[in-house]
Amino acid sequence: MYATPQRLEPAPAPSEGTLAFRTARDQLLAAAQDPASARETFVWPDVGPHFNWAHDWFDVIARGNETTALRIIEADGAEVEYSFDQLRRRSDQVANWLLTLGVTRGDVLMLMLGNRVELWEIMLAAFKIGAVVLPTSVVLAPAELADRVDRAHARFVMAAPEDAAKFSEVPGDYRGIAACAAGEAPEGWVCFADSETAAEAPVEKTTQTDDAALIYFTSGTTSLPKIVVHTHASYPVGHLSTMAWIGVRPGDLHLVISAPGWGKHAWSSFYGPWNAGATICVVNAARFDPAELVAQLDRAGVSTFCAPPTVWRMLIQSEQHRRPRALREVVSAGEPLNPEVIARIQEWWGLEIRDGYGQTETTALIGTLPGDPVVPGAMGRPLPGNRVVLRDPLSGAEGDDGEICLPLAERPLNLMAGYFENDAATERACADGYFHTGDVATRTADGTLTFVGRTDDIFKSSDFKVSPFEVESALIEHPAVAEAAVVGAPDATRLNITKAYVALAAGWAPDAETARAVLAHARLALPPYMRVRRVEFAELPKTTSGKIRRVELRRREEEAHSANVRLEAEWREEDFPNLKGSTE
Repeated sequence: MYATPQRLEPAPAPSEGTLAFRTARDQLLAAAQDPASARETFVWPDVGPHFNWAHDWFDVIARGNETTALRIIEADGAEVEYSFDQLRRRSDQVANWLLTLGVTRGDVLMLMLGNRVELWEIMLAAFKIGAVVLPTSVVLAPAELADRVDRAHARFVMAAPEDAAKFSEVPGDYRGIAACAAGEAPEGWVCFADSETAAEAPVEKTTQTDDAALIYFTSGTTSLPKIVVHTHASYPVGHLSTMAWIGVRPGDLHLVISAPGWGKHAWSSFYGPWNAGATICVVNAARFDPAELVAQLDRAGVSTFCAPPTVWRMLIQSEQHRRPRALREVVSAGEPLNPEVIARIQEWWGLEIRDGYGQTETTALIGTLPGDPVVPGAMGRPLPGNRVVLRDPLSGAEGDDGEICLPLAERPLNLMAGYFENDAATERACADGYFHTGDVATRTADGTLTFVGRTDDIFKSSDFKVSPFEVESALIEHPAVAEAAVVGAPDATRLNITKAYVALAAGWAPDAETARAVLAHARLALPPYMRVRRVEFAELPKTTSGKIRRVELRRREEEAHSANVRLEAEWREEDFPNLKGSTE
């Protein structure tokens, strides 16, 4: 696939944007073990009006650089590596080919690929010519794809042949590109392998810094997904905060458990590591196996590793005691990480998992940096370049508990441009001079922030506020509980009572004995106003990105209450008249 390297012409002088970006990056790398200094001194770089990360950063560090940029490990153990310079030259070739197909600046290109080299090639190429990339998960059904094609006005779609078949049911004025060998494209689609005959000459940079570069559909935990627009600055430059949080350094091998199509994949399998000049590592497995993952981390020599809380919990449940040999930094993001998980990995691996927080609308905003003390259950502190305030959702007063907000008077560079073709949603998110995350947190005297819940997840019980996250963190300390989702069940006396939906760990039956054990544990672990009074064993409803849809569970409880019926699979405290606090 890759042509023989040609004799290099003298490298062009770096642009002012490149120099500003490099200075900011180097400042964060130099302050890697001095988090207080990084937070106090870092300011977002002014990269100028024409910054294009693929031209002005990736190509600059890639030119003549034969170190490994991307390492892909297949399920059968086969490995392939691509150097920075290989990907630079190949992305130029793909960019020239896309231009011959009629792709122009501003065209939306839906990208629906797994972890294969074509994903990185076409993303780099699209950025170079100013096309707008719409990463899309391969698990989406035709109806969801139709919604994305329609609302995003996709003009090109790239997918593997097995996924291209889904588009036979997707209407729209778009052209299909199949990631397949020459001559194997589905009818009406062009073959990506044809790009191998295109010229490798660099393409002209025509973009503006504030042009759209990526658009993402939000996870849609409570409503129809919105479309987030990120520019050639907000994500590429904004992910300097992500690089700092991960703790990745030049020469590191970084691996993240995240599927392409979601923002976290770009965080940790594109911008974060390549901002540092590190190697991205991906492991393609037919199914997730905790033991095999740890073995791969060890064999590959992965130095920095990120995984969502679900994966960390599975590693705990399968008792993966042995630390992979080269691991230096371990982080978690996606949902809050429970203290029990942090303690167990610390005991087994001698490493503390550092939590991080951000949204599709931002890069990493809050986190525990290398060198910060880890406060179990806390997110950490605002990351360099981000000022975070907590506002009372009703009065708007700033304090030590409230909604996580970003003052727009000091608008951080890593904030989205807005929601695509949805001015009303953008205005709501940016009302009163703040960007509203919709998440609630508390802050201690030293500035450490702890996640409480979504503004629509927190509920009142007997006039006390109940944080689902706190209850869930207590529940998973019981061996029967693999995962939990807590909601308020309407109650005539208390307004709401705490109801837990529990996914059971292996070996536990969804019966009265298990229900008694979980309810008894909750009595010991939680104060009376917060303790679980109802439990139901079930598979938790989730978005395609893995986030729990508590909105479905709340709706289920409200409907049962309105109909004055008891849910059949539910166990209640009153079912166990002699219930006492116990961890058994």
